[in-house]
Amino acid sequence: MSDTQKMFLTYEELVTLTGRKRAARQIEQLKRMRLPFFLNAADCPVVTRSAVEGRQQQQLKKPDAWSPAL
Repeated sequence: MSDTQKMFLTYEELVTLTGRKRAARQIEQLKRMRLPFFLNAADCPVVTRSAVEGRQQQQLKKPDAWSPAL
């Protein structure tokens, strides 16, 4: 399994999750389920595994404010 396959749900998994085969219906169901997704170039929904598994996405730490050396 490639890193991309590990990161995103497969088409079959998306069908199982949403109960829908058509992209437009999958999008409607994902919105109802309040699961984050994005659309790829083919206008198909893409869902990360972490969104489904409930893992928190790593948030980028803001750098400390700059202060002059004294």
